Amino acid sequence: MTSPYQKLSIRFQSVLKKLCPDQGAPIDPLIRRSQDETFGDYQSNVAMGLAKILKTSPRSLAQKIIDDLDLKDICENVAIAGPGFINMTLSKDFLKKYLLSIKDDKRLGVSSHGEPLRHVVDFSSPNLAKEMHIGHLRTTITGEVIARILEFQGHAVERVSHVGDWGTQFGMLLEYLLEVESESLKNPKHFHIQDLQTFYKVAKERFDHNPEFASAARKRVVLLQSGDEKTKKLWHLFVQESSKHCRDIYEKLGISLQEVGESFYNDRLADIVKEFQEKGLAVKDQEAICVFLEGFKNRKGEPLPMIIQKSDGGYNYSTTDLAALKYRIRERKADRIIYVTDIRQSQHFQMLFMAAKKATWVEERHRLDHIGYGMILGEDRRPFRTREGEIVRLKDVIEEAVERSRKIIEKNKTMSSEKKEKIANAVGLAAVKYFDLSHNLSSDYVFHWDHMLAMDGNTGPYMLYAYARIQSIGRKSGVSWDEILKTKTVFLNHPSEIALTKILIRFSEILDSVIHDLRPHDLTDYLYSLCKVFSGFYDKIQGVRVIDAETPELKLSRLFLCVLTARTLKLGLDLLSIEVVDEM
Repeated sequence: MTSPYQKLSIRFQSVLKKLCPDQGAPIDPLIRRSQDETFGDYQSNVAMGLAKILKTSPRSLAQKIIDDLDLKDICENVAIAGPGFINMTLSKDFLKKYLLSIKDDKRLGVSSHGEPLRHVVDFSSPNLAKEMHIGHLRTTITGEVIARILEFQGHAVERVSHVGDWGTQFGMLLEYLLEVESESLKNPKHFHIQDLQTFYKVAKERFDHNPEFASAARKRVVLLQSGDEKTKKLWHLFVQESSKHCRDIYEKLGISLQEVGESFYNDRLADIVKEFQEKGLAVKDQEAICVFLEGFKNRKGEPLPMIIQKSDGGYNYSTTDLAALKYRIRERKADRIIYVTDIRQSQHFQMLFMAAKKATWVEERHRLDHIGYGMILGEDRRPFRTREGEIVRLKDVIEEAVERSRKIIEKNKTMSSEKKEKIANAVGLAAVKYFDLSHNLSSDYVFHWDHMLAMDGNTGPYMLYAYARIQSIGRKSGVSWDEILKTKTVFLNHPSEIALTKILIRFSEILDSVIHDLRPHDLTDYLYSLCKVFSGFYDKIQGVRVIDAETPELKLSRLFLCVLTARTLKLGLDLLSIEVVDEM
Protein backbone atom coordinates (compact mmCIF):
# COMPACT_ATOMS: atom_id res chain seq x y z
CA MET A 1 0.00 0.00 0.00
CA THR A 2 1.22 3.49 -0.84
CA SER A 3 1.63 5.80 2.16
CA PRO A 4 0.44 9.44 2.09
CA TYR A 5 4.05 10.60 1.90
CA GLN A 6 4.73 8.26 -1.03
CA LYS A 7 1.55 9.37 -2.82
CA LEU A 8 2.63 13.00 -2.60
CA SER A 9 6.17 12.15 -3.77
CA ILE A 10 4.88 10.23 -6.80
CA ARG A 11 2.60 13.11 -7.85
CA PHE A 12 5.43 15.63 -7.47
CA GLN A 13 7.92 13.50 -9.39
CA SER A 14 5.49 13.21 -12.30
CA VAL A 15 5.27 17.01 -12.56
CA LEU A 16 9.02 17.53 -12.06
CA LYS A 17 9.80 15.05 -14.83
CA LYS A 18 7.80 17.18 -17.27
CA LEU A 19 9.51 20.35 -16.08
CA CYS A 20 12.98 18.78 -16.35
CA PRO A 21 12.77 16.09 -19.05
CA ASP A 22 16.55 15.97 -19.46
CA GLN A 23 17.12 14.80 -15.90
CA GLY A 24 17.96 11.08 -15.89
CA ALA A 25 17.14 10.03 -12.32
CA PRO A 26 13.86 11.10 -10.68
CA ILE A 27 14.13 14.45 -8.92
CA ASP A 28 13.72 14.33 -5.15
CA PRO A 29 10.69 16.55 -4.43
CA LEU A 30 12.15 17.27 -0.96
CA ILE A 31 8.85 16.66 0.82
CA ARG A 32 9.08 16.82 4.58
CA ARG A 33 6.56 16.84 7.40
CA SER A 34 5.81 20.41 8.42
CA GLN A 35 7.34 21.46 11.73
CA ASP A 36 4.51 23.94 12.27
CA GLU A 37 1.08 22.42 11.57
CA THR A 38 -0.43 25.88 11.02
CA PHE A 39 1.31 25.81 7.64
CA GLY A 40 -0.01 22.35 6.72
CA ASP A 41 0.94 18.71 7.10
CA TYR A 42 3.72 18.46 4.52
CA GLN A 43 6.07 20.92 2.87
CA SER A 44 8.18 20.76 -0.31
CA ASN A 45 11.31 22.88 -0.78
CA VAL A 46 12.07 21.60 -4.26
CA ALA A 47 11.37 24.93 -5.99
CA MET A 48 14.14 26.65 -4.03
CA GLY A 49 17.01 24.71 -5.59
CA LEU A 50 15.40 23.78 -8.90
CA ALA A 51 14.70 27.42 -9.75
CA LYS A 52 18.43 28.08 -10.21
CA ILE A 53 18.71 25.28 -12.76
CA LEU A 54 15.62 26.46 -14.66
CA LYS A 55 16.69 30.13 -14.30
CA THR A 56 13.44 31.36 -12.80
CA SER A 57 12.25 32.59 -9.42
CA PRO A 58 11.38 30.00 -6.74
CA ARG A 59 7.86 31.40 -6.23
CA SER A 60 7.14 31.34 -9.97
CA LEU A 61 8.38 27.75 -10.20
CA ALA A 62 6.39 26.79 -7.09
CA GLN A 63 3.25 28.20 -8.71
CA LYS A 64 3.99 26.31 -11.92
CA ILE A 65 4.35 23.07 -9.94
CA ILE A 66 1.08 23.69 -8.09
CA ASP A 67 -0.75 24.45 -11.36
CA ASP A 68 0.38 21.12 -12.82
CA LEU A 69 -0.17 19.09 -9.66
CA ASP A 70 -3.34 17.06 -9.21
CA LEU A 71 -3.79 16.65 -5.44
CA LYS A 72 -7.55 17.14 -5.16
CA ASP A 73 -8.04 13.59 -3.86
CA ILE A 74 -5.31 14.04 -1.24
CA CYS A 75 -5.17 17.65 -0.08
CA GLU A 76 -7.73 20.25 0.88
CA ASN A 77 -5.21 23.03 0.52
CA VAL A 78 -1.95 23.54 -1.39
CA ALA A 79 -0.31 26.95 -1.00
CA ILE A 80 2.95 28.82 -1.50
CA ALA A 81 4.68 30.33 1.52
CA GLY A 82 7.73 32.55 1.89
CA PRO A 83 10.24 32.52 -0.98
CA GLY A 84 8.81 29.35 -2.58
CA PHE A 85 7.84 26.70 -0.05
CA ILE A 86 4.87 24.54 -1.09
CA ASN A 87 2.64 23.68 1.88
CA MET A 88 0.09 20.88 1.75
CA THR A 89 -2.80 20.08 4.10
CA LEU A 90 -4.39 16.63 3.87
CA SER A 91 -8.14 16.56 3.44
CA LYS A 92 -10.55 14.90 5.87
CA ASP A 93 -11.95 12.71 3.08
CA PHE A 94 -8.46 11.41 2.29
CA LEU A 95 -7.75 10.73 5.96
CA LYS A 96 -11.01 8.80 6.33
CA LYS A 97 -10.43 6.71 3.21
CA TYR A 98 -6.87 5.92 4.23
CA LEU A 99 -7.92 4.76 7.70
CA LEU A 100 -10.62 2.52 6.27
CA SER A 101 -8.19 1.13 3.69
CA ILE A 102 -5.82 -0.19 6.39
CA LYS A 103 -8.42 -1.56 8.83
CA ASP A 104 -8.01 -5.13 7.54
CA ASP A 105 -4.29 -4.76 6.87
CA LYS A 106 -2.09 -6.37 9.53
CA ARG A 107 0.81 -4.32 8.14
CA LEU A 108 -1.10 -1.06 8.76
CA GLY A 109 -0.34 0.30 5.33
CA VAL A 110 3.36 -0.58 5.30
CA SER A 111 4.09 -2.01 1.86
CA SER A 112 6.80 -4.58 1.16
CA HIS A 113 9.83 -3.18 -0.59
CA GLY A 114 9.41 -3.29 -4.36
CA GLU A 115 13.03 -4.30 -4.89
CA PRO A 116 14.07 -6.32 -1.82
CA LEU A 117 17.77 -6.23 -1.06
CA ARG A 118 20.01 -8.70 0.71
CA HIS A 119 21.26 -7.25 3.99
CA VAL A 120 23.86 -8.40 6.48
CA VAL A 121 23.43 -6.82 9.91
CA ASP A 122 26.57 -7.30 12.03
CA PHE A 123 25.75 -6.77 15.71
CA SER A 124 26.27 -7.92 19.30
CA SER A 125 29.65 -9.61 18.60
CA PRO A 126 30.81 -10.47 22.14
CA ASN A 127 34.21 -11.86 23.02
CA LEU A 128 33.60 -15.53 23.80
CA ALA A 129 36.37 -15.45 26.38
CA LYS A 130 34.14 -13.38 28.68
CA GLU A 131 30.49 -12.96 29.61
CA MET A 132 28.34 -10.41 27.86
CA HIS A 133 28.33 -7.11 29.73
CA ILE A 134 26.38 -3.84 29.74
CA GLY A 135 28.46 -2.60 26.81
CA HIS A 136 26.81 -5.23 24.60
CA LEU A 137 23.31 -3.93 25.28
CA ARG A 138 23.20 -1.14 22.68
CA THR A 139 24.68 -3.14 19.81
CA THR A 140 22.47 -6.17 20.55
CA ILE A 141 19.17 -4.30 20.87
CA THR A 142 19.85 -1.86 18.03
CA GLY A 143 20.94 -4.59 15.63
CA GLU A 144 17.82 -6.63 16.40
CA VAL A 145 15.52 -3.65 15.76
CA ILE A 146 17.21 -2.73 12.46
CA ALA A 147 16.98 -6.37 11.33
CA ARG A 148 13.30 -6.64 12.34
CA ILE A 149 12.27 -3.52 10.45
CA LEU A 150 14.23 -4.54 7.36
CA GLU A 151 12.57 -7.97 7.40
CA PHE A 152 9.16 -6.38 7.93
CA GLN A 153 9.77 -4.22 4.88
CA GLY A 154 10.41 -7.36 2.83
CA HIS A 155 14.21 -7.43 2.68
CA ALA A 156 16.33 -10.56 3.13
CA VAL A 157 18.41 -10.22 6.28
CA GLU A 158 21.32 -12.18 7.71
CA ARG A 159 21.77 -11.38 11.41
CA VAL A 160 25.42 -12.04 12.18
CA SER A 161 27.31 -11.88 15.46
CA HIS A 162 31.02 -11.62 14.58
CA VAL A 163 32.23 -13.21 17.81
CA GLY A 164 35.76 -13.13 19.17
CA ASP A 165 36.71 -16.80 19.40
CA TRP A 166 40.39 -16.62 18.43
CA GLY A 167 43.60 -15.02 19.59
CA THR A 168 46.22 -15.09 22.35
CA GLN A 169 43.74 -14.92 25.23
CA PHE A 170 42.45 -18.37 24.31
CA GLY A 171 45.86 -19.86 25.00
CA MET A 172 45.57 -18.56 28.56
CA LEU A 173 42.01 -19.84 28.99
CA LEU A 174 42.67 -23.27 27.49
CA GLU A 175 45.76 -23.80 29.62
CA TYR A 176 43.80 -22.90 32.74
CA LEU A 177 40.95 -25.13 31.61
CA LEU A 178 43.37 -28.06 31.42
CA GLU A 179 44.42 -27.38 35.01
CA VAL A 180 40.98 -27.21 36.58
CA GLU A 181 38.87 -29.30 34.19
CA SER A 182 41.25 -32.00 32.97
CA GLU A 183 38.38 -34.50 32.86
CA SER A 184 36.36 -32.29 30.52
CA LEU A 185 37.92 -33.86 27.44
CA LYS A 186 36.73 -37.29 28.59
CA ASN A 187 33.22 -36.14 29.55
CA PRO A 188 32.43 -33.07 27.40
CA LYS A 189 28.68 -33.39 28.04
CA HIS A 190 29.21 -32.62 31.71
CA PHE A 191 31.48 -29.65 31.09
CA HIS A 192 30.04 -26.41 32.45
CA ILE A 193 31.44 -23.08 33.63
CA GLN A 194 29.03 -21.54 36.09
CA ASP A 195 30.62 -18.08 36.09
CA LEU A 196 32.54 -17.28 32.91
CA GLN A 197 33.61 -13.85 34.18
CA THR A 198 35.26 -15.28 37.30
CA PHE A 199 36.89 -18.03 35.22
CA TYR A 200 38.49 -15.40 32.98
CA LYS A 201 39.66 -13.27 35.92
CA VAL A 202 41.35 -16.22 37.65
CA ALA A 203 43.03 -17.33 34.41
CA LYS A 204 44.25 -13.76 33.79
CA GLU A 205 45.57 -13.56 37.33
CA ARG A 206 47.56 -16.78 36.74
CA PHE A 207 48.85 -15.47 33.42
CA ASP A 208 50.01 -12.17 34.91
CA HIS A 209 51.71 -13.54 38.01
CA ASN A 210 52.89 -17.05 37.14
CA PRO A 211 55.71 -17.08 34.53
CA GLU A 212 55.50 -20.85 34.01
CA PHE A 213 51.77 -20.66 33.37
CA ALA A 214 52.24 -17.69 31.02
CA SER A 215 54.86 -19.58 29.03
CA ALA A 216 52.61 -22.64 28.78
CA ALA A 217 49.70 -20.42 27.69
CA ARG A 218 51.77 -18.90 24.86
CA LYS A 219 52.76 -22.36 23.71
CA ARG A 220 49.07 -23.33 23.82
CA VAL A 221 48.32 -20.50 21.34
CA VAL A 222 50.87 -21.93 18.94
CA LEU A 223 49.33 -25.38 19.32
CA LEU A 224 45.87 -23.94 18.65
CA GLN A 225 46.97 -22.07 15.54
CA SER A 226 48.87 -25.08 14.20
CA GLY A 227 45.79 -27.29 14.59
CA ASP A 228 46.90 -29.55 17.46
CA GLU A 229 44.05 -32.05 17.85
CA LYS A 230 43.86 -32.02 21.66
CA THR A 231 44.02 -28.22 21.85
CA LYS A 232 41.47 -27.79 19.06
CA LYS A 233 39.07 -30.17 20.82
CA LEU A 234 39.45 -28.22 24.05
CA TRP A 235 38.94 -24.95 22.17
CA HIS A 236 35.69 -26.22 20.61
CA LEU A 237 34.50 -27.24 24.06
CA PHE A 238 35.23 -23.82 25.53
CA VAL A 239 33.67 -21.94 22.59
CA GLN A 240 30.49 -24.01 22.82
CA GLU A 241 30.20 -23.35 26.55
CA SER A 242 30.81 -19.62 26.07
CA SER A 243 28.26 -19.49 23.26
CA LYS A 244 25.69 -21.06 25.56
CA HIS A 245 26.12 -18.16 27.98
CA CYS A 246 25.41 -15.78 25.09
CA ARG A 247 22.43 -17.77 23.86
CA ASP A 248 20.86 -17.61 27.32
CA ILE A 249 21.02 -13.81 27.13
CA TYR A 250 19.66 -13.73 23.58
CA GLU A 251 16.75 -15.98 24.55
CA LYS A 252 15.79 -13.70 27.43
CA LEU A 253 16.00 -10.62 25.21
CA GLY A 254 14.19 -12.22 22.26
CA ILE A 255 17.21 -11.86 19.98
CA SER A 256 17.75 -13.97 16.88
CA LEU A 257 21.17 -14.17 15.22
CA GLN A 258 23.86 -16.45 13.85
CA GLU A 259 27.29 -16.60 15.46
CA VAL A 260 30.21 -16.51 13.03
CA GLY A 261 33.55 -16.53 14.82
CA GLU A 262 36.74 -14.79 13.80
CA SER A 263 38.15 -18.29 13.39
CA PHE A 264 35.85 -18.82 10.40
CA TYR A 265 37.97 -16.38 8.39
CA ASN A 266 41.34 -17.65 9.60
CA ASP A 267 42.15 -19.57 6.40
CA ARG A 268 41.33 -16.51 4.27
CA LEU A 269 43.65 -13.99 5.91
CA ALA A 270 46.83 -14.84 3.98
CA ASP A 271 44.94 -14.42 0.68
CA ILE A 272 43.67 -11.00 1.78
CA VAL A 273 47.23 -9.81 2.40
CA LYS A 274 48.41 -11.31 -0.88
CA GLU A 275 45.59 -9.64 -2.84
CA PHE A 276 46.33 -6.20 -1.38
CA GLN A 277 50.01 -6.60 -2.19
CA GLU A 278 49.37 -7.77 -5.76
CA LYS A 279 47.03 -4.83 -6.36
CA GLY A 280 49.65 -2.41 -5.10
CA LEU A 281 47.50 -1.36 -2.15
CA ALA A 282 49.75 -2.63 0.64
CA VAL A 283 53.39 -1.95 1.44
CA LYS A 284 55.89 -3.16 4.03
CA ASP A 285 56.50 -0.64 6.79
CA GLN A 286 58.73 -1.49 9.76
CA GLU A 287 58.36 -5.17 8.84
CA ALA A 288 54.55 -4.98 8.96
CA ILE A 289 52.28 -5.08 5.90
CA CYS A 290 50.24 -1.87 5.85
CA VAL A 291 47.60 -0.14 3.76
CA PHE A 292 47.85 3.66 3.71
CA LEU A 293 44.63 5.46 2.79
CA GLU A 294 44.22 9.09 1.80
CA GLY A 295 42.97 11.43 4.48
CA PHE A 296 43.87 9.33 7.52
CA LYS A 297 46.56 10.73 9.81
CA ASN A 298 47.78 9.96 13.32
CA ARG A 299 48.05 12.56 16.07
CA LYS A 300 51.42 13.70 14.74
CA GLY A 301 49.93 14.34 11.32
CA GLU A 302 51.71 11.34 9.80
CA PRO A 303 49.98 8.81 7.50
CA LEU A 304 47.97 6.35 9.60
CA PRO A 305 48.58 2.71 8.62
CA MET A 306 45.92 0.03 8.44
CA ILE A 307 48.00 -2.96 9.51
CA ILE A 308 46.88 -6.17 7.81
CA GLN A 309 49.88 -8.30 8.84
CA LYS A 310 51.99 -7.64 11.90
CA SER A 311 55.80 -7.72 11.92
CA ASP A 312 55.72 -11.15 13.58
CA GLY A 313 53.60 -12.53 10.74
CA GLY A 314 50.34 -12.54 12.67
CA TYR A 315 47.07 -10.91 11.66
CA ASN A 316 44.78 -8.53 13.49
CA TYR A 317 41.12 -7.47 13.46
CA SER A 318 41.55 -5.28 10.35
CA THR A 319 42.55 -8.33 8.32
CA THR A 320 39.67 -10.37 9.72
CA ASP A 321 37.17 -7.58 9.05
CA LEU A 322 38.39 -7.26 5.46
CA ALA A 323 38.01 -11.02 4.98
CA ALA A 324 34.50 -10.91 6.46
CA LEU A 325 33.47 -7.98 4.28
CA LYS A 326 34.73 -9.65 1.10
CA TYR A 327 33.02 -12.92 2.04
CA ARG A 328 29.71 -11.14 2.65
CA ILE A 329 29.79 -9.29 -0.66
CA ARG A 330 31.25 -11.98 -2.91
CA GLU A 331 29.85 -15.17 -1.40
CA ARG A 332 26.81 -14.10 0.61
CA LYS A 333 25.83 -11.63 -2.16
CA ALA A 334 25.00 -8.84 0.26
CA ASP A 335 23.71 -5.58 -1.21
CA ARG A 336 24.03 -3.70 2.06
CA ILE A 337 26.08 -4.39 5.17
CA ILE A 338 25.29 -2.64 8.45
CA TYR A 339 27.73 -2.75 11.35
CA VAL A 340 26.53 -1.83 14.85
CA THR A 341 29.49 -1.07 17.11
CA ASP A 342 30.93 1.43 19.58
CA ILE A 343 31.21 4.90 18.02
CA ARG A 344 34.91 4.88 18.90
CA GLN A 345 35.40 2.40 16.06
CA SER A 346 34.14 4.91 13.48
CA GLN A 347 37.57 5.58 12.02
CA HIS A 348 38.28 1.86 11.73
CA PHE A 349 35.14 1.36 9.66
CA GLN A 350 35.82 4.40 7.50
CA MET A 351 39.21 2.90 6.66
CA LEU A 352 37.71 -0.57 6.22
CA PHE A 353 35.13 0.68 3.74
CA MET A 354 37.67 2.72 1.78
CA ALA A 355 40.09 -0.22 1.60
CA ALA A 356 37.32 -2.51 0.33
CA LYS A 357 36.41 0.00 -2.37
CA LYS A 358 40.04 0.32 -3.46
CA ALA A 359 40.21 -3.46 -3.68
CA THR A 360 37.22 -3.19 -6.09
CA TRP A 361 35.03 -5.51 -4.00
CA VAL A 362 32.42 -2.81 -3.58
CA GLU A 363 30.33 -1.73 -6.55
CA GLU A 364 28.14 1.33 -6.96
CA ARG A 365 25.05 -0.65 -5.93
CA HIS A 366 26.53 -1.75 -2.61
CA ARG A 367 25.97 0.21 0.58
CA LEU A 368 28.16 -0.04 3.65
CA ASP A 369 26.97 1.54 6.90
CA HIS A 370 28.38 1.85 10.37
CA ILE A 371 26.06 2.67 13.27
CA GLY A 372 28.21 4.03 16.06
CA TYR A 373 26.73 4.20 19.55
CA GLY A 374 27.77 6.09 22.67
CA MET A 375 28.62 4.71 26.10
CA ILE A 376 26.28 3.74 28.93
CA LEU A 377 27.28 5.76 31.99
CA GLY A 378 26.62 5.50 35.69
CA GLU A 379 25.07 8.36 37.64
CA ASP A 380 28.60 9.66 38.22
CA ARG A 381 28.78 10.07 34.42
CA ARG A 382 31.60 7.55 34.20
CA PRO A 383 31.41 4.17 32.43
CA PHE A 384 28.69 2.16 34.21
CA ARG A 385 30.22 -0.29 36.70
CA THR A 386 29.31 -2.09 39.90
CA ARG A 387 30.04 -0.52 43.30
CA GLU A 388 33.15 -2.69 43.44
CA GLY A 389 34.32 -1.20 40.14
CA GLU A 390 33.61 -4.37 38.17
CA ILE A 391 32.02 -4.35 34.73
CA VAL A 392 28.25 -4.91 34.89
CA ARG A 393 27.11 -8.24 33.45
CA LEU A 394 24.20 -8.04 31.06
CA LYS A 395 22.41 -10.99 32.63
CA ASP A 396 22.51 -9.19 36.00
CA VAL A 397 20.89 -6.11 34.45
CA ILE A 398 18.08 -8.22 32.96
CA GLU A 399 17.47 -10.07 36.22
CA GLU A 400 17.44 -6.89 38.28
CA ALA A 401 15.04 -5.17 35.86
CA VAL A 402 12.58 -8.06 36.14
CA GLU A 403 12.97 -8.18 39.94
CA ARG A 404 12.32 -4.43 40.29
CA SER A 405 9.26 -4.79 38.05
CA ARG A 406 8.09 -7.74 40.10
CA LYS A 407 8.11 -5.62 43.27
CA ILE A 408 5.95 -3.00 41.53
CA ILE A 409 3.47 -5.55 40.13
CA GLU A 410 3.20 -7.32 43.50
CA LYS A 411 1.17 -4.36 44.79
CA ASN A 412 -1.76 -5.58 42.67
CA LYS A 413 -3.69 -7.91 45.01
CA THR A 414 -6.35 -8.97 42.49
CA MET A 415 -4.04 -10.47 39.87
CA SER A 416 -2.93 -14.11 39.80
CA SER A 417 0.71 -14.98 40.54
CA GLU A 418 1.15 -16.39 37.03
CA LYS A 419 -0.12 -13.20 35.42
CA LYS A 420 2.03 -11.06 37.72
CA GLU A 421 5.13 -12.99 36.71
CA LYS A 422 4.35 -12.62 33.00
CA ILE A 423 3.79 -8.88 33.37
CA ALA A 424 6.93 -8.45 35.51
CA ASN A 425 9.04 -10.08 32.80
CA ALA A 426 7.43 -8.01 30.04
CA VAL A 427 7.77 -4.73 31.95
CA GLY A 428 11.35 -5.41 33.06
CA LEU A 429 12.57 -6.24 29.55
CA ALA A 430 10.57 -3.39 28.02
CA ALA A 431 12.11 -0.96 30.50
CA VAL A 432 15.70 -1.92 29.64
CA LYS A 433 15.19 -2.13 25.87
CA TYR A 434 13.08 0.98 25.44
CA PHE A 435 15.28 3.13 27.68
CA ASP A 436 18.28 2.20 25.55
CA LEU A 437 16.53 2.63 22.21
CA SER A 438 14.94 5.96 23.12
CA HIS A 439 18.33 7.68 23.34
CA ASN A 440 20.17 9.08 20.35
CA LEU A 441 22.57 6.29 19.41
CA SER A 442 25.60 8.48 18.91
CA SER A 443 25.27 10.01 22.39
CA ASP A 444 26.23 8.66 25.79
CA TYR A 445 23.43 8.19 28.30
CA VAL A 446 23.12 7.69 32.06
CA PHE A 447 21.73 4.34 33.21
CA HIS A 448 19.06 5.23 35.76
CA TRP A 449 16.72 2.58 37.21
CA ASP A 450 14.03 5.00 38.42
CA HIS A 451 13.78 6.77 35.07
CA MET A 452 13.84 3.47 33.21
CA LEU A 453 10.98 1.94 35.20
CA ALA A 454 8.83 5.07 35.45
CA MET A 455 5.17 4.58 34.56
CA ASP A 456 4.99 7.97 32.87
CA GLY A 457 7.06 9.73 30.24
CA ASN A 458 8.92 8.19 27.32
CA THR A 459 9.56 4.78 28.91
CA GLY A 460 8.89 1.13 28.17
CA PRO A 461 6.51 0.62 31.12
CA TYR A 462 4.46 3.63 30.02
CA MET A 463 4.22 2.21 26.47
CA LEU A 464 2.92 -1.09 27.85
CA TYR A 465 0.51 0.76 30.12
CA ALA A 466 -0.80 2.84 27.19
CA TYR A 467 -1.48 -0.33 25.19
CA ALA A 468 -3.12 -2.09 28.16
CA ARG A 469 -5.25 1.00 28.78
CA ILE A 470 -6.70 0.84 25.27
CA GLN A 471 -7.40 -2.87 25.74
CA SER A 472 -9.27 -1.94 28.91
CA ILE A 473 -11.30 0.66 26.99
CA GLY A 474 -12.28 -2.06 24.54
CA ARG A 475 -13.39 -4.41 27.31
CA LYS A 476 -15.48 -1.66 28.95
CA SER A 477 -17.06 -0.65 25.64
CA GLY A 478 -18.96 -3.92 25.30
CA VAL A 479 -18.04 -4.10 21.60
CA SER A 480 -15.56 -6.65 20.23
CA TRP A 481 -12.53 -5.53 18.20
CA ASP A 482 -13.80 -7.58 15.25
CA GLU A 483 -17.12 -5.76 15.32
CA ILE A 484 -15.40 -2.39 15.54
CA LEU A 485 -13.25 -3.17 12.49
CA LYS A 486 -16.37 -3.79 10.43
CA THR A 487 -17.24 -0.10 10.58
CA LYS A 488 -17.56 1.64 7.23
CA THR A 489 -17.74 5.20 8.51
CA VAL A 490 -15.23 7.36 10.33
CA PHE A 491 -16.11 10.77 11.77
CA LEU A 492 -13.34 13.34 12.04
CA ASN A 493 -15.13 16.38 13.45
CA HIS A 494 -13.13 17.13 16.57
CA PRO A 495 -9.51 18.44 16.39
CA SER A 496 -8.33 15.54 18.60
CA GLU A 497 -9.79 13.00 16.16
CA ILE A 498 -8.00 14.66 13.27
CA ALA A 499 -4.72 14.91 15.22
CA LEU A 500 -4.85 11.21 16.13
CA THR A 501 -5.60 10.23 12.54
CA LYS A 502 -2.73 12.29 11.17
CA ILE A 503 -0.18 10.66 13.43
CA LEU A 504 -1.57 7.15 12.77
CA ILE A 505 -1.09 7.47 9.01
CA ARG A 506 2.60 8.36 9.47
CA PHE A 507 3.62 4.90 10.71
CA SER A 508 4.96 3.67 7.36
CA GLU A 509 6.82 6.93 6.84
CA ILE A 510 8.54 6.57 10.22
CA LEU A 511 9.79 3.07 9.47
CA ASP A 512 11.30 4.30 6.20
CA SER A 513 13.02 7.07 8.14
CA VAL A 514 14.45 4.64 10.71
CA ILE A 515 16.03 2.47 8.02
CA HIS A 516 17.23 5.33 5.83
CA ASP A 517 18.90 7.20 8.69
CA LEU A 518 19.53 4.15 10.94
CA ARG A 519 17.96 5.90 13.95
CA PRO A 520 15.78 3.55 16.03
CA HIS A 521 14.92 6.37 18.43
CA ASP A 522 12.80 7.90 15.65
CA LEU A 523 10.40 5.00 16.22
CA THR A 524 10.38 5.39 20.01
CA ASP A 525 9.77 9.14 19.61
CA TYR A 526 6.88 8.39 17.24
CA LEU A 527 5.26 5.84 19.56
CA TYR A 528 5.55 8.21 22.52
CA SER A 529 3.99 11.02 20.47
CA LEU A 530 1.20 8.66 19.44
CA CYS A 531 0.48 7.88 23.10
CA LYS A 532 0.40 11.57 24.00
CA VAL A 533 -1.94 12.39 21.12
CA PHE A 534 -4.18 9.48 22.09
CA SER A 535 -4.32 10.76 25.70
CA GLY A 536 -5.50 14.11 24.34
CA PHE A 537 -8.08 12.36 22.19
CA TYR A 538 -9.45 10.29 25.12
CA ASP A 539 -9.44 13.19 27.58
CA LYS A 540 -13.06 14.24 28.15
CA ILE A 541 -12.10 17.90 28.53
CA GLN A 542 -9.55 18.32 25.75
CA GLY A 543 -10.75 15.44 23.60
CA VAL A 544 -13.93 13.45 23.03
CA ARG A 545 -16.20 10.97 24.76
CA VAL A 546 -15.63 7.44 23.53
CA ILE A 547 -17.48 4.72 25.46
CA ASP A 548 -20.29 7.14 26.29
CA ALA A 549 -20.20 8.98 22.95
CA GLU A 550 -23.22 11.04 21.91
CA THR A 551 -24.42 8.50 19.32
CA PRO A 552 -23.77 4.80 18.59
CA GLU A 553 -22.14 5.82 15.28
CA LEU A 554 -19.71 8.19 17.02
CA LYS A 555 -18.91 5.53 19.62
CA LEU A 556 -18.04 3.01 16.90
CA SER A 557 -15.95 5.56 14.98
CA ARG A 558 -13.97 6.57 18.06
CA LEU A 559 -13.48 2.97 19.13
CA PHE A 560 -12.16 2.36 15.62
CA LEU A 561 -9.47 5.01 16.26
CA CYS A 562 -8.71 3.26 19.55
CA VAL A 563 -8.25 -0.08 17.79
CA LEU A 564 -5.90 1.38 15.16
CA THR A 565 -3.88 3.09 17.88
CA ALA A 566 -3.53 -0.17 19.82
CA ARG A 567 -2.55 -2.09 16.68
CA THR A 568 0.04 0.55 15.77
CA LEU A 569 1.48 0.49 19.28
CA LYS A 570 1.65 -3.30 19.30
CA LEU A 571 3.29 -3.53 15.89
CA GLY A 572 5.71 -0.69 16.65
CA LEU A 573 6.73 -2.23 19.96
CA ASP A 574 7.12 -5.64 18.35
CA LEU A 575 9.54 -4.10 15.86
CA LEU A 576 11.41 -2.78 18.91
CA SER A 577 11.46 -6.41 20.18
CA ILE A 578 9.10 -5.47 23.02
CA GLU A 579 6.17 -7.74 23.95
CA VAL A 580 2.92 -6.06 25.00
CA VAL A 581 0.52 -7.16 27.75
CA ASP A 582 -3.26 -6.76 27.78
CA GLU A 583 -3.43 -5.83 31.43
CA MET A 584 -1.24 -3.86 33.84
